[in-house]
Amino acid sequence: MDKKMVKSMMVLITFTVFLVLFVIKFDQVVHLVMQLLDLLQPMIIGFAIAFVLNRPCNFFYRHYRRLAGNTKLARLARPMAVATSYLALILILTGIISLIVPQVAHSIETLINNMNGYLRNLQGLYNDLMSRLDLTVLEGLDFTDLNETLKGMLNNALTTLTSAVPQVLEVTGSLISAVITFVMSVVFSVYMLAGGRQLTSQCRRLVQAYLPEKVSSTLISVTRLTAETFTNFVTGQLVEACIIGTLCFIGMLLLGFNYPDLISVIIGVSALLPIVGAYLGAILSAILLIIVDPMEAVWFLIFLVILQQFEGNVIYPRVAGSIIGLPGLWVLAAITVGGGLFDLVGMLVGVPVAAVLYTLLRQDLLRREGKLAPESGKSARRSRPKPKADDQPPTA
Repeated sequence: MDKKMVKSMMVLITFTVFLVLFVIKFDQVVHLVMQLLDLLQPMIIGFAIAFVLNRPCNFFYRHYRRLAGNTKLARLARPMAVATSYLALILILTGIISLIVPQVAHSIETLINNMNGYLRNLQGLYNDLMSRLDLTVLEGLDFTDLNETLKGMLNNALTTLTSAVPQVLEVTGSLISAVITFVMSVVFSVYMLAGGRQLTSQCRRLVQAYLPEKVSSTLISVTRLTAETFTNFVTGQLVEACIIGTLCFIGMLLLGFNYPDLISVIIGVSALLPIVGAYLGAILSAILLIIVDPMEAVWFLIFLVILQQFEGNVIYPRVAGSIIGLPGLWVLAAITVGGGLFDLVGMLVGVPVAAVLYTLLRQDLLRREGKLAPESGKSARRSRPKPKADDQPPTA
């Protein structure tokens, strides 16, 4: 029997055995994977932090390297870039917490204090609407009964918001574990940022040394595509959240809407979720404004639709460009499947994962149809004949 055939059969048998064991011991495998992920949690969080700070770090590194020139200070460009990236992150988070959190807390407190008047107005509007429509069956609904429930929910949110720092400072076992995990994650992220190029080069050398050339080239290409897709997605969503939140706040101030701080934060945070976030933020904001004034909620929704169209079609394409190139239908499917499997994390990660799979499937389809060159990844032109040897330019 041919050695190649024997090798293929051995690989097939081994794969079959592992597949059967995986199906039989599925629960144990899942438990083992969860334990492994728990052990690797600091490294995973550190990788996520380094991934987010990679572009700012490279930006600072290029500027420090150019300023240092060929002097001995050039060796300090990378450490200084890492330190500057973390300093910028700390300053941004501190600014957000010091500026936004007190305003949001004040908005919630004002909403709680005015809740009785808002609900009375809403009850009067509802009774008037029922009498005009002659719907006597529904007139028994009393909105004032919701006062205690809504005030309790808002009081709990306000208490959590204002007492978050004292609760974090309580010395407990879980807090100590969280602090250790956070410190280890920061250490891992610093090492990844400082030695990112060396680590990437080492991984590439290992892949090329121990895997066949075709497999290694495919793996490196897929890894590069994945990194680029995730980077563009994270950058694009953060830019969009900042733009839409800021424009919403400015517009609400100019138009005189209530609670611009709280609603702008809701709109900005919800914008991190593609497609679904726009509807979710609009619904939550409209519910808050309906309690104050139903007509104000209607005008706010009109303003928000105009703002989202302007931001999505005019400003955002110029700032972030084409992010992932995934059709809207597949974005919605990725959010649905990812959210069903891994909740909020799945909704955030599902879109770039689907974009990578979509791009790979599209490239493979074009390659099979002969429209994509195998190595270069560019569209092959069948109509143009290959140049002859005499027509090729001389090479050095």
